[in-house]
Amino acid sequence: MPKQPLSGVRVLDISTIIAGPLAATLLGEFGAEIIKIEQPGIGDPARGYPPFDGDQSAAWTMHGRNKKSVTLDLHHDDASEIVGKLAAGADIVVTNFRPATLKKFRIDFDDLLPFRKDLVMVHISAFGRTGPYADRPGFARVAEGFAGLTYRTGEPDGAPMFSGYPVADGVTGIYAAFSALLALRQRDLTGEPQLADIPLYEPLLRMMEDFITDFSVTGRSVERQGNRNPHISPNSLYRTKDEVWIAIPASTERMWERLVTTMKAPELKLYGSLMSRIEHREEIEAQVAEFVRAHDCGDLLEKLSAAGVAAGPINSAEQVCNDPHIKYRGSVVEVDDGNGGRRLVQAPAGRFSGFSGKVGGPPSKLGADTAEVLAGLAGFSSADIADLRTRNVI
Repeated sequence: MPKQPLSGVRVLDISTIIAGPLAATLLGEFGAEIIKIEQPGIGDPARGYPPFDGDQSAAWTMHGRNKKSVTLDLHHDDASEIVGKLAAGADIVVTNFRPATLKKFRIDFDDLLPFRKDLVMVHISAFGRTGPYADRPGFARVAEGFAGLTYRTGEPDGAPMFSGYPVADGVTGIYAAFSALLALRQRDLTGEPQLADIPLYEPLLRMMEDFITDFSVTGRSVERQGNRNPHISPNSLYRTKDEVWIAIPASTERMWERLVTTMKAPELKLYGSLMSRIEHREEIEAQVAEFVRAHDCGDLLEKLSAAGVAAGPINSAEQVCNDPHIKYRGSVVEVDDGNGGRRLVQAPAGRFSGFSGKVGGPPSKLGADTAEVLAGLAGFSSADIADLRTRNVI
């Protein structure tokens, strides 16, 4: 494998569950060495998430890949010194404890600076390090509600609805990995330490580019519209003759023209502007739905693709894993689960001309790399490590 872009970068992952660990995992997929700190005897709570294959969480194959596992009880008085020594040899520290908890553990940014004067820390928290809500607890669903995503999700006459996956964790994990690289670049340019303060809600808020600008102009919030798009029509889910749901987003004028031509519905060309299509949404959506309903999914998707109309199926996990395009790209791969079995997981996203992402081997067992890391990175002797074990520090 060609040398990866983050080869030589070491990351200390002091985070749990999804957003923080995802950020570290993404960095590890492209060459960074990841050292994960976990609670002795318990580990990251995500190790206990169902479904299970034997005694191991199936998802841990994803969450724990490309990481060394070091157990350390952060509640112990000696733990902060050990974290400091590990941070001295790390380029980036990723954490997602509340600000007050970092201070209590004595592993906050200012606590670690004496160990490494050009430290880069990425701190993910529910509401950020500043402001009146800084020390409030929160998870993805709280952040999604706070940022406005939940408010605008659901049917028009129904209650707000969560998305099918905790989007805030995924979006913030990706944004935090991006922020880590920004901070690392700035550190390398200036030689100065960098702290990236990333609340769970802010990347979501940034992502919804229409949400605030619409309000600033109209004085009204974007409301729930089910599967419809408030700015585009037609743009929804439609059911085919063989009972398969597909998405058709006619997001540009050219796409609309192609769709109308494919439908052989010249009367719809009357609605040549986006505003006119939004105004006559009910008529247009009904006619598109009728057109889709007259075709089987496979035949229709071939027809639309040949006409240059964007459309696609609403896939289940089974359909994703069996799709010929996904198989060809290697977007889902089979890996060793570390327990003598095989498991399907997502591959690193994207394909690059000069390097590639790595899935890595089975995730480390809890604490499997503790002695190696403490000896090699922090300079602890065998006797030191044995003493730490005896005192339940590690």
